Amino acid sequence: MSEALRRHVDAFNARDLDALLAGFTEDAVWVTGTTTVRGIEELADLFSDAMTQLLPTLTIGDVLTDGDRIAAQLTETLTHDGEERTFAIAGFYRLRDGRITSAKIYREGSAELA
Repeated sequence: MSEALRRHVDAFNARDLDALLAGFTEDAVWVTGTTTVRGIEELADLFSDAMTQLLPTLTIGDVLTDGDRIAAQLTETLTHDGEERTFAIAGFYRLRDGRITSAKIYREGSAELA
């Protein structure tokens, strides 16, 4: 398994925003659903909101790596409108110097929670 992905998920689950952001390049791009964020400041806003409002946790399933690319199947458990929900996620990551430089995340069902 990719050490970069493990660090990302561990920081995410610990709600350690500083450690999470340290795993990204300054110019990183994150795409999920209709949302695209670019750069550390936008990533900080995205993850800070999710960590405090949805209380998500991730579990890593299958992982395929090829050089600087990672494809991973994950499970996300979160709280939305007071209800715990679980989603299957596929994440496609590109690394540069051991840090995430881009990610495209697909959540089973809708990536947008309303």
